[in-house]
Amino acid sequence: MSTPLVIGLSAVIVAVTDETPRVLVVRRPGAAGELALPSGPLDPDRDRTLELALRNWVRTQTGLELGYVEQLYTFGDRVRGRSGEEEARELSIAYLALVREGGAPEATGAGWLDVYDLFPWEDWRQGRPPEIDRVLAPLLARWADGAGGEAAAARRERIDIVFGLGGTPGDGERVLDRYELLYEARAVGESVRDRGGRSRPAPGTGQVLALDHRRILAVALGRLRGKLRYRPVVFELLPPLFTLSQLQRAVEALAGLRLHQQNFRRLIEQAGLVEGTGRRETRTGGRPAELFRFRREVLRERPAPGVGLPGRREAPPGGEREGAGERAGSRGMRARNREPAG
Repeated sequence: MSTPLVIGLSAVIVAVTDETPRVLVVRRPGAAGELALPSGPLDPDRDRTLELALRNWVRTQTGLELGYVEQLYTFGDRVRGRSGEEEARELSIAYLALVREGGAPEATGAGWLDVYDLFPWEDWRQGRPPEIDRVLAPLLARWADGAGGEAAAARRERIDIVFGLGGTPGDGERVLDRYELLYEARAVGESVRDRGGRSRPAPGTGQVLALDHRRILAVALGRLRGKLRYRPVVFELLPPLFTLSQLQRAVEALAGLRLHQQNFRRLIEQAGLVEGTGRRETRTGGRPAELFRFRREVLRERPAPGVGLPGRREAPPGGEREGAGERAGSRGMRARNREPAG
């Protein structure tokens, strides 16, 4: 008897609030209240298009009306969940949506979760995340050594490249590679769960999501970080009028990096992405800052109008700032995205 195939739709709904990248999650019914991305099956008879079906599922589960939506990727790992009483092969088509955070209706049970509660090793805004040296690097070193011989050497090289260890420059877009490496090393809760719970996840490896939803979110975060360079997607997360500081903080929240203010503003000005309104923000409590708006004309002027990542301030493991991190600029973000293209 062949395994049933179920086609589902999943939504990664991202907002940036108070310099925090957030994702909308729901509680899965009948699954011990696991946190999950909004998702549901495709009804081939009722649903006219995949995107309309997704919007309907999100509206039903969260009460949220989506604006910007793009197809992310299709996921089809053999073990993703159950359909009814028998195991099924679920093919999940994931979408990325960008919104400005609002309160989800209480009746839906949906809520916002900090993205870096799920990927604590991805937030470099305060310097190198302590989880890398305290937990992840030693754990991965033991995992690599456990293979022995040439396999151990191959694992160590992979760890250095993916996590930017051993003098290897990091790549902020390889979010999926880092998560999958930790999954393979049985460090994250999903790996433990999928193998029958015969061990415990490593401390500090983030909040667990249902099914492979954290993997889906890893793809989405990597996609967003890559798109910052060549698409003005960040403006979907901002109000119509914003200060340049608000714009920079939103970019930093998604990139997980602190950027040089002068270089960032120079790049924004040269790119013609925004225009001043002559109005001032007076609610900051400090010197009133000018309010800007996104110049939609730039979409006609250039094929790739992204904000870019002009440079980052990086702290050494001890947490103390140093000039070398500033001179490094954006080396860690230059490598091309190696995640699957949607």
